[in-house]
Amino acid sequence: MATLRVACLQVGPPDGADPDGADPVGHVAAVLDRVAASAGADLVVLPELWPAGYFGFDRYRDVAMDLGGPVLEELAALAGRLGATVHAGSILEAGEGGRLHNTSVVFGPDGRRLAVYRKVHVFGYESREQELVTGGSDLATFPLTGEWGTVRAGMATCYDLRFPELFRALADDVALFVVPAAWPAARAEHWATLLRARAIENQVYVVGCNATGTDHGVLLAGRSMVVDPWGVVLSEAGQEPTTMDVSIDPEGAAAARATFPALADRRLP
Repeated sequence: MATLRVACLQVGPPDGADPDGADPVGHVAAVLDRVAASAGADLVVLPELWPAGYFGFDRYRDVAMDLGGPVLEELAALAGRLGATVHAGSILEAGEGGRLHNTSVVFGPDGRRLAVYRKVHVFGYESREQELVTGGSDLATFPLTGEWGTVRAGMATCYDLRFPELFRALADDVALFVVPAAWPAARAEHWATLLRARAIENQVYVVGCNATGTDHGVLLAGRSMVVDPWGVVLSEAGQEPTTMDVSIDPEGAAAARATFPALADRRLP
């Protein structure tokens, strides 16, 4: 049986312990090297706002980029070179009218852009994201094609995980969700529980790719995780930078729904 191999790159910010001494150019180059080393993966996933760190709010405008910028161009080229789908985690997008968006971009095995998703739920608690970032309004999916045919993946980012309505709106169309994040260690159990909940209630795989390390004084959880449609954790990372390789059954969501057809019993009050 053909499997879909996922490579989740759990990386930290440029230099969270000393933000003023960070080397973002060297950091980006090192992460791109790790993407390049993911040969054999069908899907490569990066965390949320990995190029500069989520919690560096004072620098958001300085590090924002457009969708045709060099970092995304290089990821597109790597996708074509690897023959893999590359989910670029998320970047700060310099949008129209001076707006900033927390934006995820996906490139297909031919290097073409498959999908763009602007994080819908922007975070406010002990964060300036709501002050600086404009939330998106559109949901997004992208295709994964291989020996198994084609399945679709849904897109969400970090805080979106707390809003099951977003996932339910896409559940009928997807076999898995990809969730890049910069989730703090202080709420690590929420991260683990919500990933499993979204998988169980929608009967899909969930790939949660979290950042790690210390980001501008905030300790991140790491613990990137892949959960199957039954809520079983197939793989979970620790708190160290790592590449987590997991093979999943692209027909697993359909099989779970056929075996236990809970979604067929949905009723609106």
